Amino acid sequence: MRGGSVMRLRGFIRKEWLQIMRDPSSLAIAFVLPVILLLIFGYGISLDAKHVPVAIVIETPGPEASSFAGGFYNSPYFEPVAMNSVQAAIDALNRWEVKGIIWLKSDFAREYLNFKSPPVSVIVNGIDANTARLVEGYVSGVWAKWLETQALKAGIEISLPVELDYRIWFNSAVRSRNFLVPGLFAIIMTLIGALLTALIIAREWERGTMEALLVTPVTVKEMLLGKLAPYFILGMGGFSVAIFMAFFLFDVPLRGSFIILVACTALFLITALGMGLLISTISAGSQFVAAQAAIIVTFLPAFLLSGFIFDIASMPGPIQAVTHIIAARYYVAILQTLFLAGDVWSVILPNAAALAAMACLFLGLVWKKNRKTLD
Repeated sequence: MRGGSVMRLRGFIRKEWLQIMRDPSSLAIAFVLPVILLLIFGYGISLDAKHVPVAIVIETPGPEASSFAGGFYNSPYFEPVAMNSVQAAIDALNRWEVKGIIWLKSDFAREYLNFKSPPVSVIVNGIDANTARLVEGYVSGVWAKWLETQALKAGIEISLPVELDYRIWFNSAVRSRNFLVPGLFAIIMTLIGALLTALIIAREWERGTMEALLVTPVTVKEMLLGKLAPYFILGMGGFSVAIFMAFFLFDVPLRGSFIILVACTALFLITALGMGLLISTISAGSQFVAAQAAIIVTFLPAFLLSGFIFDIASMPGPIQAVTHIIAARYYVAILQTLFLAGDVWSVILPNAAALAAMACLFLGLVWKKNRKTLD
């Protein structure tokens, strides 16, 4: 750039930065909102089923039934409630006081001592399908552990048709926080990059200051760079707050390279800025329209279709196809890989290339749509 162009660009960036500093809502979205979202998802939301209240009904008490029920009392996944009858347990299930019933019938001990399968009935509230499946799996685990313990006490070897050797890779603690918190970075960067920048050009038209800009020597390139640079700095500032909380507050591991994480975050932020500027450019000079479009086109797809919470592979085929045009999908894949698996280049490179292509597309459209004319 020539000297005059550099001076104009610096002046334009300073003007945009002063506007940001005078707008508390922009600073709140960049620094306060990430803190609130991380606190909510880090502490308040968990996909782990722990301390699930279940009713334990033992029709005929005995050492076998008591030892089996003890497996539930000693498990961190259950919060057992002893009940005298099945009807009382069903009433508690209907009132949502418990989420499942473990029913040991009167012939539990006799059937077990006769080397038959003890009659154990499990009733689970299936309204929350995810929790129901987890409870079902946990009950099976308690049952298998009890059989193994009883076999050891009797000095016999338990015979199973298939013996499974469980190994959990990447998230051995099975903490939902370890993938929720990194995935939330995509939501934060989308809010800062797309929502804030969706308003900036629409605001110029709405306030009548765009006409004044058009008659200045500032070129379209300088205007776009001047508007992008402050929000890029703001976005990376929000990322710094988020990464600090992830490391030191939520103890989320980062098994990949921090430099690669920063580079991919910058790439996604540029993509989000391009989306926001494009929305702002075509929103007919209305901040309200721009804000609504940004929420519908960027935030909601990033939240629902990026793989942040819902697994893309479990979605219907047409919806899976739609996710390929969601930029956050590629960033979430990179985040989960870097945080939980490491520098897996076969995942990082294709997703980073997709983000780079989308950034070029959106910024190219912004360049084409912005001209120094009133048309």
